[in-house]
Amino acid sequence: MFTFLLWCLLLVVCWPIAILALIAYPFVWLLLLPLRIVGIAVDGVLHLIWALFTFPAHVLRRI
Repeated sequence: MFTFLLWCLLLVVCWPIAILALIAYPFVWLLLLPLRIVGIAVDGVLHLIWALFTFPAHVLRRI
């Protein structure tokens, strides 16, 4: 919601930049999508490694 209000303010102040931002937003989103996917994959691998290293402690705590 804050982003939309900021865009409305930009539209009032300088409408050509606001229209350019509106047109460029999907292209920037598509450009950053692979980085987001890589970030999700790296996060998953790090959680898996953390779980593997802490698994013995969890097993010993149960005993």
